[in-house]
Amino acid sequence: MSKKKNFEAAFQRLEEIARLMENGDTPLEESVKLYEEGCELIKFCADKLNGAETKIRELSKSLEGTFSSSDFDSDAVE
Repeated sequence: MSKKKNFEAAFQRLEEIARLMENGDTPLEESVKLYEEGCELIKFCADKLNGAETKIRELSKSLEGTFSSSDFDSDAVE
C-alpha cells in the first residue's frame, strides 16, 4: 500500500491477504511477501486503534463538564 493508508483500507487488504493465503494456491515466495505485508498492516492497524483509544480517553467528559481519563472498555465494542 504505497498510497496514504487508512484503517479501513488496511483492514480490507488484511482480509484479502488472509483469503489468498488460505486458498493454498499461492506460491511460497508470494506467500512470504503476503505474510510480510500482513505483518506491516497489522502493526499499522494496531497503532491506529491505540491512537483512537487514546483519543477516546482524552475526550471522555464527565457529567460535571470536566474532562477525565477513564479506561476504555474494549469488550463493549464489537
